[in-house]
Amino acid sequence: MIKILFFAQTRELIGESAITLDISPMTVAELINLLSQRGDKWFYALSEKKPLCAVNKQLVDESYIVTHHDEVAFFPPVTGG
Repeated sequence: MIKILFFAQTRELIGESAITLDISPMTVAELINLLSQRGDKWFYALSEKKPLCAVNKQLVDESYIVTHHDEVAFFPPVTGG
């Protein structure tokens, strides 16, 4: 099982703050693809908006492999000045 958290605009777009999934090890890119198949709002929030991803509170790129008991978080990039 992995726990997936959604923050800020990503959470607002999909209407979920957290879900759990029982998955085989996969890359973040594969996880995004899997979640994006849940419908249009998921695709928009995770594929088109390109949120940042952290696994176990560490920023990772899409090639990172997610395994059982990981905590994955998606959140929009922060801009500032």
